[in-house]
Amino acid sequence: MQQSTRTFTDRLFLVIKGLAMGAANKVPGVSGGVVAFVAGFYEEFIYSLQKINFKAFKLFINFRFKSFWRYINGRFLGLLILGMLISYFSVSKILDYLIIHYELYVWAAFFGMIIGSIYYIVKDFNDWNRRNICLIIIGIIIGVSISLLAPAKENDNLWFVFICGIIGVSGMTLPGLSGSFILILLGNYVLLLVDSVNALYDTIADLIRWDLSFIEDTHRTRLLKVLIVFSLGSLTGLVTLSHFLGYVLKRYKNATFAAIIGFITGSLGVVWPWKNKIYKVDTIGNTQIDALGNPILDNYDRYFPDFTTIETYIGIFYILVGIGIVLWLEWYGQKTLKTSK
Repeated sequence: MQQSTRTFTDRLFLVIKGLAMGAANKVPGVSGGVVAFVAGFYEEFIYSLQKINFKAFKLFINFRFKSFWRYINGRFLGLLILGMLISYFSVSKILDYLIIHYELYVWAAFFGMIIGSIYYIVKDFNDWNRRNICLIIIGIIIGVSISLLAPAKENDNLWFVFICGIIGVSGMTLPGLSGSFILILLGNYVLLLVDSVNALYDTIADLIRWDLSFIEDTHRTRLLKVLIVFSLGSLTGLVTLSHFLGYVLKRYKNATFAAIIGFITGSLGVVWPWKNKIYKVDTIGNTQIDALGNPILDNYDRYFPDFTTIETYIGIFYILVGIGIVLWLEWYGQKTLKTSK
């Protein structure tokens, strides 16, 4: 654990990395785990989450808070989670706006970041045996297959929302597997990552103004209840998945990295920038809407870019920007690693 040797700049960058993870987790097709991987703190992240166990619980209930904080690598996790929380109320709001108004360029930037991530992992991967090549191929097949699945209908049943939390948090712990895209397939992306988060944001704004009228708003309170259950599911998934990943990283590190290479490569199809949204329609051709009045996303119609338009070249520029961001993260991660030694 590096928590005692981090400088103020390192801690600031940890918050920024948390911002990036939170933003990435909200975008369908993008994995926050990729940010952790290329920024050089993925293994520390997984092993720190592993420390949230029965021993940590015993330290906490015995009021040994300093020992508890040190045991779970609390400074590291706290700064990272702080960045994620800030992201959900700032960066994610900006992303919502950018995706609506500049969708192609946002997808292009993330497409570039994933290409950069693949380069980052592959360049240091030397164990190209038959087993690992098979795992890479399997990872690619799973990633591509996920992108071709048809989304389900929205479901705000609290047990299902809890399960969505467990599954949706996979994007934080499994690089290349987008939790947000999984939530689209489960039909609950808008409900859990847009409407319920916005309901919390609006509620906090109301509380600051001492306006408690939202208590009488059944729709708002329902969304807040959904968000609480989803958060509990996410926390459960985060802890359980981290224990599993910590186990396989310790015993099958190269095989795990091979599967991650496959997942990330397979996810390129999900974030291909040149695509149109396809919404579900009924038998007479009318667009179907969910319980909140939003059109239900069915899938994407991907197409080859038109090189006669300036928009295509701007998109390519943003792909290069995305690659550059990852290369910079790699450089900073290596620099931090050398400094801490």
